[in-house]
Amino acid sequence: MPTVYRGTIVHTKSLNEFESFNEGFLAVENGKIIGIGNDFNNWLSSSKIDRDSFTEVRLSKFQFLSPGFCDGHIHAPQYAQIGLGMSVPLLDWLNAYTFPTEAKYVDKEFALQIYRNVVKATLRCGTTLASYFATNDLGSTLILAEEAARQGQRALIGKVCSNCNSPDFYVETTDESVDGTQAFVTAIRKLNNPLVLPTITPRFALSCSKDLLQKLGDIAKQNDLHVQSHISENLDEIEAVKQIFNTSYASAYDDAGLLTKKTVMAHGVHLQDDEIALLNQRGTAIIHCPASNTNLNSGICDVQRLIKAGLTVGLGTDVSGGNSVSVLTAIKRAIDVSKHLAFFKKQDILGTGKAQNPDNDYQQLSYKQAYYLATLGGAKALALDHITGNFSVGKDFDALLVDVSVLEKPHRAFTVDELLEKFIFTGDDRNIKAVFVAGNLVKGSI
Repeated sequence: MPTVYRGTIVHTKSLNEFESFNEGFLAVENGKIIGIGNDFNNWLSSSKIDRDSFTEVRLSKFQFLSPGFCDGHIHAPQYAQIGLGMSVPLLDWLNAYTFPTEAKYVDKEFALQIYRNVVKATLRCGTTLASYFATNDLGSTLILAEEAARQGQRALIGKVCSNCNSPDFYVETTDESVDGTQAFVTAIRKLNNPLVLPTITPRFALSCSKDLLQKLGDIAKQNDLHVQSHISENLDEIEAVKQIFNTSYASAYDDAGLLTKKTVMAHGVHLQDDEIALLNQRGTAIIHCPASNTNLNSGICDVQRLIKAGLTVGLGTDVSGGNSVSVLTAIKRAIDVSKHLAFFKKQDILGTGKAQNPDNDYQQLSYKQAYYLATLGGAKALALDHITGNFSVGKDFDALLVDVSVLEKPHRAFTVDELLEKFIFTGDDRNIKAVFVAGNLVKGSI
C-alpha cells in the first residue's frame, strides 16, 4: 500500500539547484519514491491509484521531509575515544590515541558494544548512509557490518589495511591484509543485504607498502568495489608520503589503481593543482571533514576550489578526529570554515591594509550548498546517487522527518527556506522525529 506525505518537501538536484514544495506531496511504495510535486490530485489521477488504497501522512506547518544525511567518512571504532586528543597533530594523535583504541577490537564483546552504539547514534542524528572505516581485525569488522544491517542503516564498510609504519601491536603482514580483505568481501556478499556493501580501505598511503596498495587496487578492480582512504590531510604526512613513494600523494594511489569513479578520499586539505586534475580525471571524490581538520590542526580546506576544479565533494564527520557523529554539525562547521576563508581572502585582518590571500571572487558556501554536500553530494561522492541522496522518482526513500518546533515553538510560521535554515543553524538530533531507510522506519514515529 502506498504512503503519501503531504506538506513541505525539500531536497537538492545539484550544488546550486535547491527544490522545495511548500504544500507538496511525496508518494512512496515498497520503499521507492513513486511521485513528488505540488499537484497531488493531478498526480493521483494520472497514476490511477485509488484514493482509498493509500495511507496519508500530513505534516505540520513546522515539519518538513528531507533526504537522509550521508556521512562520507567516519571511523566507527574511534567512537570509543570521541572528544579526546583534540589538540594533538594527526600523526601524534594516531599513536597516542587511535592505534591503541583500535587494537582493542580483537575483543568481540567490546566491538559489539561500541559498534551497536555508533550505528544507533548515527541513525539518531539522521545518517541514512555512512562510509565506515573499521579496524584491521576481520572478525570485529564483520560485527560492524552485521550491526548496520540489523539496525537498517545503508553503509559502506571497510576492513582497514596497514602493513607498515604502524605500532607492533597493531600491524598486519601483506598476506594477512590481502587475505583478510578478500575474506571480508566474500562475507559481506553472503549477508545478501543490499544496504551493506564492502569498500576497499587502505588506511592511508603511509601505512601501506607499494605492494599492498597494488594488491588492494587489483581486488577493487576485479570485484568492481568501492574504495576509501585519506589524502593530503596534514603537511607532515604529505612530506612523509613524498619521501617513501617519491611521488605525490595522489600519484601514490593512482599508481596502484586505487583512484576510480567509486573512490572517495577524505580531507584533501593541501592538494596541489596537478593532484586535483588527476583526481578529476579519474572521477575520484573528496570528502570534506571540517571538524577534524580544525581539531587536529591539519588546515583549512578550500572546498570551493575543489568544486570549481570539477571534483565531487561530500561531507564527513571523521569521528573521532571530528568530535560529533552528527552530519548536521558537519554542515555548520563546513559553513564556518568557508566563512573563515572569506575573511582571509577579503578582509584586512591584521591592519596591513590588504587581505592576506586576496581573492575577491571567492564565494562563501551557502547553507543550501552545504546541505547539498550532506545529502546528494555525499551520495554522488560514494557513487550511490542512483539509489539515494534526493527525492527523484525511482530512488529509495531514505528520508528524515524534521520538526523545528520540538525544542521551542516558533512565534510565527516560516517559509520553506526558513524552515531549512532554522534546522541547520539551531537544530540537533531532537528535531529529527523520524528516519527512514529504503522506506523502513529506523528511528522515531510518524
